[in-house]
Amino acid sequence: MKKIFILIISIILLFSGCTKDITDYNEETKRAAAVPQGPLFTNAVKNLSDGLASANINVNIFRHFVKHWGQAVIQEAAQYDYITRAVNENWWSRMYKDVLNDLKESALIISKDETLSPAQKANQLAMVDIMQVYTYDILVKTFGDIPYSEALDDNNLFPVYDDAQTIYNDLLRRLDEDIAGLSSMSSGFSSSEDIIYQGNVSKWIAFANSLKLRMAMTLADIDEIVAKGSFEQANSNAIIVENEIAFIQYYNSPPNNNPLYDDLVLANRTDYIAAKDLIDVLIELDDPRLPSYFGLNNEGEYVGGVVGRASNYPGMSKPSAKIAAPDAPNVLIDLVEVEFLRAEAKERGYNIQGTAEEHYNNAIKYSILAWGGSEVEAEAYLNQPKVAYATALGNWKQKIGFQKWIALYNRPFEAWTEMRRLDHPQLPLAENAISGFPNRLRFPGNEQQLNISNYSNAASNIGGDETETKLFWDIF
Repeated sequence: MKKIFILIISIILLFSGCTKDITDYNEETKRAAAVPQGPLFTNAVKNLSDGLASANINVNIFRHFVKHWGQAVIQEAAQYDYITRAVNENWWSRMYKDVLNDLKESALIISKDETLSPAQKANQLAMVDIMQVYTYDILVKTFGDIPYSEALDDNNLFPVYDDAQTIYNDLLRRLDEDIAGLSSMSSGFSSSEDIIYQGNVSKWIAFANSLKLRMAMTLADIDEIVAKGSFEQANSNAIIVENEIAFIQYYNSPPNNNPLYDDLVLANRTDYIAAKDLIDVLIELDDPRLPSYFGLNNEGEYVGGVVGRASNYPGMSKPSAKIAAPDAPNVLIDLVEVEFLRAEAKERGYNIQGTAEEHYNNAIKYSILAWGGSEVEAEAYLNQPKVAYATALGNWKQKIGFQKWIALYNRPFEAWTEMRRLDHPQLPLAENAISGFPNRLRFPGNEQQLNISNYSNAASNIGGDETETKLFWDIF
């Protein structure tokens, strides 16, 4: 019986081997053979937005750097410890691997796509590059010198780090080419692929010019000629109405919900609290944005905790339900930011319309309205002596910097950038901080181990791979 069984099996194997090439089993049957450019673009933009919106302490702890939020229990992030959880490495990896690499692949596919008209191809390539510029801008402002000219090359595992200011000048050049390449007379990505503007090319033109304003002002203290010229060139075509703002609209349908819903609701964390530094200011100024920024504590009061110090969670205010909603949008650039930039430009003597006070007032008003306040509330807020441009304390940097810090709530990376750039507000360090104020993130540990020669050159070029090292644009 045993011999018969062996004979039958042998015959089956013989015939199966003769009738079918087993290499067919290597063929992918459930995975797409090629990914179109649109989904790659969408995925890159979503990964970028998710990182900027997140409050996950392994991803984004900038809300603690700017003292908008504190922690009730775990104090690592609040005390500037981003190494233990490798936040710097995760941020680096997200921007390079999850955003820039997908954008690079999308651009390669677009370039080879013979079904696109020349104008549509130009629009898509410009949109991809604008988001690459946006992302590299974040990396430069986070680390300083970074891989750029040799980045995103799978055959080069040890890219050199380029000088940050040289990168920045090249990014501005690229952005100028992108703006010139966009044509509202043709289409770009489809409405479902373009999750920022749903295919509206005119709004992309406003977005690109607004990004140019932001980047121009980054250079204002170190290269006045380039900053002034770039700002004046872009200003008239930058965002001027609220429906041009750039944002990602999330949905009440995981995984397309706002990451804060995961961090604050689904995770059921009892840790994130309002920072005393911000909430006390909101209370003092009777700021109409307060209930949209934070909720009441268990006693029905607004109370913030000292950043870096353990707090009684029930006794503290928490981030509001508004920002924790699954469908809460995440802003990339809005009219509030642009109007603050215009106010600063007037103070720097740039040739643009309006006065610094007008743009300052517009920025604050638009912020209050965007957070659900009324025109009457905005007017009353602006008439307070501590808020009114003519009577608020300090020079223009202090006035603009302070109000911009308030208005950039829930946009922690930009709030961190503006605090470093404008040097206001000048807040005390977090309690028991492990370092001075974070002027940058240190390079990732794997770069120090695997790309040591290029890492060492970059660290030396920026003045040392330390948290406190100021970047090239942050000279004061």
